[in-house]
Amino acid sequence: MTNKLRYFVANWKMYGDLKSLKSINKVIKFAKSNKNKRFKLIYCPPYTLLSAFCAKLQNSPLSVGAQNCHEKIDYGAFTGNVNAKMIKNLGAKYIILGHSENRANGDTDITINKKINSALKQKLTVIFCIGETLAQKKSKETNRIIRKQITQGLKGFKKNSRIIIAYEPVWSIGTGIIPKNHELEKNIKFINSAISKNTKLRKIKILYGGSVNPKNIQTLNAINMLDGYLIGGASQNAKKLIDIVRKSYN
Repeated sequence: MTNKLRYFVANWKMYGDLKSLKSINKVIKFAKSNKNKRFKLIYCPPYTLLSAFCAKLQNSPLSVGAQNCHEKIDYGAFTGNVNAKMIKNLGAKYIILGHSENRANGDTDITINKKINSALKQKLTVIFCIGETLAQKKSKETNRIIRKQITQGLKGFKKNSRIIIAYEPVWSIGTGIIPKNHELEKNIKFINSAISKNTKLRKIKILYGGSVNPKNIQTLNAINMLDGYLIGGASQNAKKLIDIVRKSYN
């Protein structure tokens, strides 16, 4: 394993409360004592914890991101929603957009494109999620789905310094099943090709997400094309998260 810069994005989903902040102390200590290893560790808690996370991690090596936002750039009458400007004002620097759980709740590629535009205007770094369902995989539609998500989701963007792609096959999220390395490598190559052929962006960093844990991280690390991981359930446990980062540099 080379000492390349790797991203570790902790997606807490709809979990956690203020007591959960105590668990981060171990991760902060680990990050401070491993500055020789080139990694960015980003916590993406639910909206209710964004302010507390930003305050706690302000002077640490760790960063904070949100899990979604409304597509509107300006404030408005959208009850129950939060936009990128509000997230930026709290001190967050990253945002996850296009996650399959939000796509399942109504986010279309066109809506996600608007959200990305809004986030980039606030100078947030976007972690753009793409991936196929099990049914799409079985019907050999993976490439078509990925191409569509990339083409429509990234339409109109010319600069790529604040866009990261997270490839998350939906059938892998929360199931404990991850793609075989040769399959994952093939899909990453296709993602790079689809970006080159269908957008004006180049050299985007690509993360993998879906059942990432300390037991399979070394298998995934064999894929040099990956720039890091979007981590769900395992990221809520400080020991597991630290193990994932540590094993990525063994």
